[in-house]
Amino acid sequence: MKKPYAGAPSDRRARGGKVEVTLIPGDGVGPEVMGAAVAVVDAAGVKIAWDQQLGGAAALKKLGTPLPDTLLRSLRHTRVALKGPLETRVGEGYRSINVHLRRTLDLYANLRPTRSFSGVHTPFRNVDLVVVRENTEDLYAGIEYQVAPGVVESIKVITARASLRIARFAFEFARRNRRRSVTAIHKANIMKLSDGLFLKCARSVAAHYRQIEYPIEYKEQIVDAACMRLVTDPSSFDVLLLENLYGDIVSDLCAGLVGGLGVVPGANYGQRGAIFEAVHGTAPDIAGKNAANPVAAILSAAMMLEYLGHPRDGARIREAVGDVLRKGRVLTRDLGGAASTSEMTAAIIRALK
Repeated sequence: MKKPYAGAPSDRRARGGKVEVTLIPGDGVGPEVMGAAVAVVDAAGVKIAWDQQLGGAAALKKLGTPLPDTLLRSLRHTRVALKGPLETRVGEGYRSINVHLRRTLDLYANLRPTRSFSGVHTPFRNVDLVVVRENTEDLYAGIEYQVAPGVVESIKVITARASLRIARFAFEFARRNRRRSVTAIHKANIMKLSDGLFLKCARSVAAHYRQIEYPIEYKEQIVDAACMRLVTDPSSFDVLLLENLYGDIVSDLCAGLVGGLGVVPGANYGQRGAIFEAVHGTAPDIAGKNAANPVAAILSAAMMLEYLGHPRDGARIREAVGDVLRKGRVLTRDLGGAASTSEMTAAIIRALK
């Protein structure tokens, strides 16, 4: 996969010519899978100066805040991070740190490549989808309040500025990676103003890309119909372009087509930086048991290496992961095996070529 449209690699270097990257171990199984990703990057021979910072519940417990100033300073300095899952409580507590980081650093484009792996048994084969999700607005703007006892409002914010730039990101990604189509997913039949604006912007960008040397087909699909079609015929999609909420839901649905969140990487891009992260949760039930699947974290690290200008090393890591999954001898329990996190990580390191 070629480098995405948004942003540029950090030009900051530490001593010895190493690239500086902020490392956020995260909560739950985060430290275990991030440790696996770091070990694989080191084994690939890429020199990284890791600046480890706490965030989420771990930071709250130790530093009294889930979002320390030291973390934000590190991110503004390195402009690149590899992040583990951060705890977000349901219906209470502090707001999502993931959302806060994306909005604070204007990481407007969430990218989730979703591909089938030989050896991971699912109802579908040869799935190859890319979800492009707008990251900064929609209902995730967090504008909600109580109107009266028992009545609350959440405001959906859609702007032309954000819709145009995420559409450009999707089409430019498709062009650079020779993808065949972009499908805008929406609910404009009901939300005629907000989703209607999103579609208007997508159509405007699509018109420009019909004029290039490599035309990209533009399609539209209502979100509920798209979900049904994804689970019956995923091959009918290529690059999916979505608003924030739909993108969050549909990207997890797509992960289910290829074996779950444990095998799908993720990245958040802006004009001046990026955060790479596994898209699964903290899995507190298996935290500290050396049982978590490290694949999503390792593949996210491979995406990070491509962004930093090491595409061959990123490709080597993906090939090593594919080799281990295809052979099926060293797999974690969620993939039908009995291996530990460290055992599967060691197998991937041995498979590096």
